[in-house]
Amino acid sequence: MQSFSEIITDPVYHQPLKYRWYERFWLKYMNDKRDLPFIKLLTIIHLTIIPAAIVLYMPLLQGIWWWISAFFYFYFSQFYFKGSFGLMLHCLCHRKTFKTYPKTITKYIHWFVCPFFGHLGDGYFSHHLGMHHIEGNMPDDASSTMRYQRDSLKHFLKYWIRFMWRGVWDTFFYLLNKKRRKLYMQLSFNEVFFFVVVAALCFVNLKATLLIFIIPFLFARLVMMIGNWAQHAFVDPDEPGNDMASTINCINTIYNHKCWNDGYHTIHHIRPGAHYTEYPLIFRENISHIARNKTFVFENINYLHIFFYLVTKRYNKLAANLVNINNAFYDEADAIALMKSRTKKFNNQKLLTLTNLARTAVLKAASANPVKSLRTK
Repeated sequence: MQSFSEIITDPVYHQPLKYRWYERFWLKYMNDKRDLPFIKLLTIIHLTIIPAAIVLYMPLLQGIWWWISAFFYFYFSQFYFKGSFGLMLHCLCHRKTFKTYPKTITKYIHWFVCPFFGHLGDGYFSHHLGMHHIEGNMPDDASSTMRYQRDSLKHFLKYWIRFMWRGVWDTFFYLLNKKRRKLYMQLSFNEVFFFVVVAALCFVNLKATLLIFIIPFLFARLVMMIGNWAQHAFVDPDEPGNDMASTINCINTIYNHKCWNDGYHTIHHIRPGAHYTEYPLIFRENISHIARNKTFVFENINYLHIFFYLVTKRYNKLAANLVNINNAFYDEADAIALMKSRTKKFNNQKLLTLTNLARTAVLKAASANPVKSLRTK
């Protein structure tokens, strides 16, 4: 295990000495100057990825030259930019980046840019904000990990396959039952529209459509499920609804620089509206709570490492990268024992009990505050 050195190298906001003309132009349409890096990323994507995709649809490249270009396109779009774009989408969903007037910019990103990276923006918003953050990985969450053994590759494959086949269906009915009409309508329309357009594009250029839209779509949903599995692998059997005890953080990792501090998953769940540059500060402010709840904080690794170590049951590697804040764990053996207890599958009876308790709590909250209840619909 590692001791907490108090040094956090993850990105925080630093005010630039001056803005370039391009930045000043976009600041007029933005709510938060800290989101300018998103504009820079989108600019690069519009100068590289999208033009390259259009060229691959055209008859300009033939034979081996098409395949060479396709290789580089896929590498940069699906390995170099995919993480940054996907987590930028995550940030855009949680915070109102653009002012009310140019709200079409957000819709443009969701409907036009997102599919190049395998995402369906409005559908992602409906699932993530309309369900996941409300349920918090509890049984009513369609992407909940609780019914699976979370250090098992076999169980992860079941989890991923179920999400691929039933994820949209389960999310739709969840939103329908909660009477969140706007969300289930935009989820449905986004999914149907994507598949109709992709089916039509297959008749234009099948191999380009496979490369640019279909494979990235499948790849994105695999990567998202790997991420969610790692983020919610360690669930406290006694307090599964306690975000401090049932989520994790990854600090001092290159991943946080590339993906907007996404490693701070516990912090994100307790403060979902916070800007990503605030996460290291909020983390410091909650050090005592993190230690008391024995929140797992890993250093120098990210969710892919954690996923791999879990499904190969290499708890020794996880323990080696675990930060022992305020000596919350006696030793590595103590930490590993707790990890194993938090990865155990919840049985059906426990899941049913938790579901009933959660729904009862929601009903009580709604009756106590009917105004808030109406707003959540």
